[in-house]
Amino acid sequence: MAKCYDGYLIDLDGTIYKGTKKMPSGQRFVQRLMDKQVKYLFVTNNSTKTPEAVAQNLTQNHQIPTTADQVYTSGMALADYLAKSDDVHRVLMIGEEGLKTALLDKGFELVSQAPADAVAIGLDRDVTYEKILQGTLAIQQGAKFVATNPDTNLPTERGMVPGAGSVVAFLATAVEPAPVVIGKPENIIMNGALEKLSLTHDQALMVGDNYNTDIKAGFHADVDTLLVYSGVSKKAVVAKETKQPTYEVDSLDDWTIAK
Repeated sequence: MAKCYDGYLIDLDGTIYKGTKKMPSGQRFVQRLMDKQVKYLFVTNNSTKTPEAVAQNLTQNHQIPTTADQVYTSGMALADYLAKSDDVHRVLMIGEEGLKTALLDKGFELVSQAPADAVAIGLDRDVTYEKILQGTLAIQQGAKFVATNPDTNLPTERGMVPGAGSVVAFLATAVEPAPVVIGKPENIIMNGALEKLSLTHDQALMVGDNYNTDIKAGFHADVDTLLVYSGVSKKAVVAKETKQPTYEVDSLDDWTIAK
């Protein structure tokens, strides 16, 4: 019998939908949470989109009514992390609209060249050598080095294309030390999500389809985990792991929400 959880932290792609494809089980799962008035937050490593854009996609394309305050991106988590440092004011950003908006919302001044107090990097599909050069110089001059997430690839209709981790590696090769990584599987985004829902680690359940990101993020944050085999991870592979998820289901339709 599953424990009763006060809140759910939920991955998106592969869990609630698959790219542009609807997953009815994801929609039904969220509807059950709404019916039982259980708190939930969509937690995504995607830093390219604003929470408003993520919410609009869920609402319009997947029939899951969502507001921006129900979304927590790695870009938002990165901005929250830097906001806790009194000495960070100027940020050199290598990224897209989601990360830019998150940093501006926290009052940071965005700069395109050194000097800077921090270099914040995420997926940037317009990355250039000049951007990497400026980030390298800023870090060499003492700027903090912070990355949204380590995802090496992203699944698309064209295949597995380079993810944020590929862009991060471009810069990380040129500097020391290694970046502070914010997104899953690290616990910084998890701690931010728990804070956003006003929950402690033992009150929440992390739900996702990827053992190496979603489930390991739960492990690192000491949060119980539910692995759904609707996306990346495969049973035979996960079965060989030393540490197992708290729960496993083939479909979110198989999960009973205790309340």
